[in-house]
Amino acid sequence: MQLDHDQLRQLITLLAESDIQELKLEGDDFRLELRRNLPASQPQVVMQASPAPSLLAAPLAAPSASPSAAPPAAAAVRGDLLEITAPMVGTFYRASAPGEPVFVELGSRISVGQPICILEAMKLMNELEAEVSGEVVEILVENGTPVEFGQVLMRVRPA
Repeated sequence: MQLDHDQLRQLITLLAESDIQELKLEGDDFRLELRRNLPASQPQVVMQASPAPSLLAAPLAAPSASPSAAPPAAAAVRGDLLEITAPMVGTFYRASAPGEPVFVELGSRISVGQPICILEAMKLMNELEAEVSGEVVEILVENGTPVEFGQVLMRVRPA
């Protein structure tokens, strides 16, 4: 399967005019992910392709890391805190299963790579790991609550 720039533009237009929030399309030598639900912006486009001339990224396309990557930590409203945001739409869980201890509490010290929560999307449990070391000072989402892409889950005071 091949996808040219005109077909890519048509897909983006159809996505913008529909209720579809996420579309994944894979061919022999490319993978295309289109996601909406971004705060006040255009649909996000991720396209990874081999260096075939017909599959070069269009102006809106950008190569990216795998979608299962941990959430980015971004500068918070308060300069001394970092925000941990949701890398996808899903349901936020503080523990690995009902009745199990939570991954982190307020005041917990976390380190890079430590599991901090789970986001369930389409019956898949995605364990999120900390990208920074520090102290959890705010947990902004209740257990079992749906979250949106980019929503702030926690704030951390870096160590």
